[in-house]
Amino acid sequence: MRFPEGVERGFLLLRAPDGNILANGDLIQFAKGDRVTVRLVFRFRDGSLQDETTVYSERDTFRLLSDHLLQKGPSFPEPVEVTIDAPGGRVTVRHGDEGKVKVIEERMELPPDLSNGLTLTLLKNLAPGAPATTLSMLVTTPKPRLVKLAITRAGVESFSVGRARYHATRLNVKVEIGGLAGLLAPLLGKAPKDASVWIAEGEAPGFVKSESQFFQGAPLWRIELAAPDYPAGNPPK
Repeated sequence: MRFPEGVERGFLLLRAPDGNILANGDLIQFAKGDRVTVRLVFRFRDGSLQDETTVYSERDTFRLLSDHLLQKGPSFPEPVEVTIDAPGGRVTVRHGDEGKVKVIEERMELPPDLSNGLTLTLLKNLAPGAPATTLSMLVTTPKPRLVKLAITRAGVESFSVGRARYHATRLNVKVEIGGLAGLLAPLLGKAPKDASVWIAEGEAPGFVKSESQFFQGAPLWRIELAAPDYPAGNPPK
C-alpha cells in the first residue's frame, strides 16, 4: 500500500465502442478505521443495472474482505449475482431468470492478492518503476474459477482538461486462464480480450479511464469520468 484510501465520490460514464453512452456510473467510497467500503453502480439507459459493493482492509497491504456483484437487464446475457467471502473462502453464484435460478456454492482457497472490486485501487498503488505485476481474480462462467491478471505498462499518453494538458500511464491487463481451459479458449472463441486502464501518476495518482469486458464475450466498454452539467437559469443555492 502506497496511498491509503478514504472518502471519495465520483461520477462516471460507460460508453460502447462507438462512443454512445450506455450507462451513468456513481462511485461512493468511505473508510472506517482500516476498513474501506466502495460501491460502484452503473444504471443503463435500457434499464439494466450493474451494482457492486466491495469491502477491503488497508494496513500495510490491501486485502479483499467481501465483494457482492449484481448484473441484470437486457445489456447482460442473464441475471447474475456473485457473493465472495474472501476470509471464509465462500463463493456463491446465482444466475438465470426468475423461476429458473441456479445456485452454485463453492468453498475455495482464495489468494491474498484477490482483486475483485479493487483492481483500480491496486493499479493506482503500483510502484512507478515496476514494469509488470500479476493479480488474482475470481471469474464466473458461471462456475467460479481463479485466473491471473498480467499487468504491463504500455506507454504514456497525453490528455487534456480544458486548456491544461496531462499525461497518463496506460496499463495493459491480460487475463491468463491457465490449464487446459486456457489452451482451448482461443480455439473456442472464448479468450478474454485484453483490458486497458489509464492512470495519471504523481503525488496523487488518479483514474482517467478504462476499457474492459463486463461479462464473457462482451465488447470492450469504456469507463470515463463525467463532467457535471448545470442547467441554464439554475443558480446555485
